[in-house]
Amino acid sequence: MAVNHISKAEFVQLVHDVDTNPAGWQAKHSLPVLIDFYATWCGPCQALAPLLEEVAQEYEGRIQIYKVDVDQEPELTSLYNIRTVPTLLFAQPNSDKPKLMLGVMGKAELKEKIETLLLG
Repeated sequence: MAVNHISKAEFVQLVHDVDTNPAGWQAKHSLPVLIDFYATWCGPCQALAPLLEEVAQEYEGRIQIYKVDVDQEPELTSLYNIRTVPTLLFAQPNSDKPKLMLGVMGKAELKEKIETLLLG
């Protein structure tokens, strides 16, 4: 499984319908999700990308990892109040609200956050 780059339309279809419920969170996903809000010009984002690919392979079938380009999707960026990249959004299928984490992290910390998400 690879990390999938998604647009707002795909976000609405796969994760949460922000058009219908912009202020709340109603998950459309059946697996926990990790969404990387990133920018192509961001050095820390580029450093995080291979780690996300590695954990996507390790957690295949247990978590879905998506990437949203903040420059290409300003509406999503604004809706989630993304001010720093990278920002990671973690959400369970049954969660009321996703959790946001700012900045880059190492693989061990990333795996710890994913394990916490999986335990839900």
